[in-house]
Amino acid sequence: MSTPVVTLTLNPAIDQTVTLDALTPGAVHRAAGVRHDAGGKGVNVASCLADWGVPVAAAGLLGADNAAPFTALFAAKGIADHFLRVAGETRTNIKLVDRRAGDTTDINLPGLRPGPAALAAVEAALDGLVGDGTVAVLAGSVPDGLDPGAYARLIPRLAARGARVVLDTSGVPLARALAGEMPFCVKPNRHELEVWAGRRLTDRADLLGVARRLNAAGVGLVAVSLGAEGALFVTDREALHAGALEVTGGSSVGAGDAMVAGLVAGLHDALPLGALARRATAFAVAKLGRPGPHLPERTTVESIAAAVAVTPAEGWAAAASTPAPI
Repeated sequence: MSTPVVTLTLNPAIDQTVTLDALTPGAVHRAAGVRHDAGGKGVNVASCLADWGVPVAAAGLLGADNAAPFTALFAAKGIADHFLRVAGETRTNIKLVDRRAGDTTDINLPGLRPGPAALAAVEAALDGLVGDGTVAVLAGSVPDGLDPGAYARLIPRLAARGARVVLDTSGVPLARALAGEMPFCVKPNRHELEVWAGRRLTDRADLLGVARRLNAAGVGLVAVSLGAEGALFVTDREALHAGALEVTGGSSVGAGDAMVAGLVAGLHDALPLGALARRATAFAVAKLGRPGPHLPERTTVESIAAAVAVTPAEGWAAAASTPAPI
């Protein structure tokens, strides 16, 4: 029986977040706090979707030796656990939060090195979860030991079963995936879009043009996250810009994953593009400064969504190109 939403995380992590008053390279620090959270892009997306009330299953690969945080998260939020446990430990990602600077330094440690047999087992598990109308989220990096073209291989397999595939990755896995059968939706940030385009994209009109190229190449929905500049949402019928709300004093860790969850929640509810753009942006803004893969209460997210300004992308792009009056 198919599941409405399935997330895949091939390279999950336990996020160890260390909060410092200020980060000074070469100095000894006394941490203001530390916390550990089950993480990884697909896990974070599933967690935010569960907070919103969307039925979701999570699949992927976990180290059997330290799977307890993930098992506890899935049980607490009612997420259907279809992760394959393999020998070893899931990696740890260290996040150093600098309160003074307001930024985060990430140190991603090496993790599992699963082989092709593990990926084949995950694919078989997905076959039992995905059906006509399922939204399948492929998110995060591909671990050492697996073909970096794993997503490129999975996209046509899942699409053939009637799934709409949402892709959020980077580097070689993204390049390989976008060189084959296209996913239904992709969410690059500016840098990832620049890598695909092969050049810097400093002009708004250029950003919009490259997003439209991806759409013309077969991606049904292109969502480009632009940080403080908001986000673009492009289909073959419409292109919109969602403005970013001004938020101060919060870490942006996990905001991109929350935006993917908002996109998926919008697709699940068959929202028109404008409402989907507001929801995806609201999920990202609501996550700012919140530790762990969690959303605030629904009314808070809905209030943020109502305040998001959504305008035609053409006007947004043209406004930046208009010379200032002398």
